[in-house]
Amino acid sequence: MNYKVLYRKYRPSNFDQLIGQDSIVRILKNSIIEDKIAHAYIFTGPRGTGKTSTAKIFAKALNCPNAKNGIPCEECDNCINFNTSPDIIELDAASNNGVDYIREIKENVTIAPTSSKYKIYIIDEVHMLSSSAWNAFLKTLEEPPQNVIFILATTEIQKVPITVLSRCQRFDFSRIDRELIQKQIKDICKQESIKISDDAVVEISYLSDGCMRDALSILDQLSKVSDNIDMDVLKQNYGTVTDEDINKIYYDLLHNDLDALINDINAVKESGVDIKIFINKMIENYIDKAVEMKKKNMSNVTFNHIKEIISILNNLLVGINNTTNGYLMLQLNLLSFINSDDNKMSSREIDQVMSQEIIPKDILEDDNNHYYNLCEEFINIRVNNSFVGASKENKEAFIGKWKLFKDYVKKEDIKELFSITKDIEPMVVSDSNVIFTTKRDSVKVLSNNKLDILENKFNQQNNSTYKMIVITSNEWDIIKKSFNKDKEYKIMDDTEYINTSGSQGLAEELFGEDVNVE
Repeated sequence: MNYKVLYRKYRPSNFDQLIGQDSIVRILKNSIIEDKIAHAYIFTGPRGTGKTSTAKIFAKALNCPNAKNGIPCEECDNCINFNTSPDIIELDAASNNGVDYIREIKENVTIAPTSSKYKIYIIDEVHMLSSSAWNAFLKTLEEPPQNVIFILATTEIQKVPITVLSRCQRFDFSRIDRELIQKQIKDICKQESIKISDDAVVEISYLSDGCMRDALSILDQLSKVSDNIDMDVLKQNYGTVTDEDINKIYYDLLHNDLDALINDINAVKESGVDIKIFINKMIENYIDKAVEMKKKNMSNVTFNHIKEIISILNNLLVGINNTTNGYLMLQLNLLSFINSDDNKMSSREIDQVMSQEIIPKDILEDDNNHYYNLCEEFINIRVNNSFVGASKENKEAFIGKWKLFKDYVKKEDIKELFSITKDIEPMVVSDSNVIFTTKRDSVKVLSNNKLDILENKFNQQNNSTYKMIVITSNEWDIIKKSFNKDKEYKIMDDTEYINTSGSQGLAEELFGEDVNVE
């Protein structure tokens, strides 16, 4: 089998190739240069951050007679035969953790190295050793022969006895910075001729959670799925959370939309995103929003609202390892913002957030699939047509149907219409047209973007053919002032404002894909 997975193919072979552990590299190189070598080291930190790779590089450099500035020459016999050298003993404590395993080490440790300066034991997952094994190991670890070095590696330092830690030089490996992971991904993609989008690179760095091995494993798998890796490929194969997902949750919190909040959090959960990655991305996104609020000199109420969200998320992240259901705790913590007097924002402040684009407008707009061309002329035609034959009796009859429809939307859990029907009210009703009003501009935009769905669902329930439009209360006040009761309003044609692609999409949604729209 000639193929090598990427994380093995690009495993660093010298200190200069190690990424993200600069201070550790500097200390180890200096100890070689100055010949100040300890008898025992312990490397600790999250998985995939370079502990075992560093141990091997350190061992190779220690036994290389031609090492220069702590870097092995890669040309001498010791370097060339490093992986098969009897003087480099790699052991896995996860599968060999009993006292007999340690006794074998104690017996062999007295045998001198065959062709190297040091006999070096690299013991991975050392926290898995049993209590009796640790007790048997202590004396050997404290006073090994002069030419023996132990390098222990662990992801769970808290499980290593303090008596062992006190006998070792400890090095703490940190999670690798996302920017360094992104650079490495781009470099490897260039060498491997893998096409990848910038947002996919960023998302892989998030999914890896500071682990270079995980990042390269994800890249390796995706490269077998597609020769052009983008966010769509990622979403199909891994749980991902986008800025749009996070913006939706902030939008839900602003508008006290309990059902939408729970649904949007559950949608992320069902995609398989790790809860810590999700919360981390939320914190970073909301901090960026808070900075924008200060730059735009927005009110303290809006700033304090998002500041409190960030604080709650940060506290949750700290304690997330102590709970078995992180998503449940996330929901519980964010629910405290719904209808809370302590965190209440006025409609004016919410509209300020929307108008200043702290939440991008594209969270409310789907430019690729509008059924209607939502221009000013279309809105004016719909308003005009609603005045043709409008009456109080029509409105009263419609209100009864509207109340029943809202109950239907809630009962059937039609998520895309729930927040809309909750925040709009019929104002003018004719035999064929309805004007709805809302206090919020954001609700107007969202409602008109879903106008085709709203119309069809309502008309199906009521065996009717109403055409609808949503405007703000402020716009309605202006229209009322210009309304002329003596004017004869006539129905105007609005069919030219129907998008053919949108109508096809709607037909497919209602009747299936095997339908043609003439």
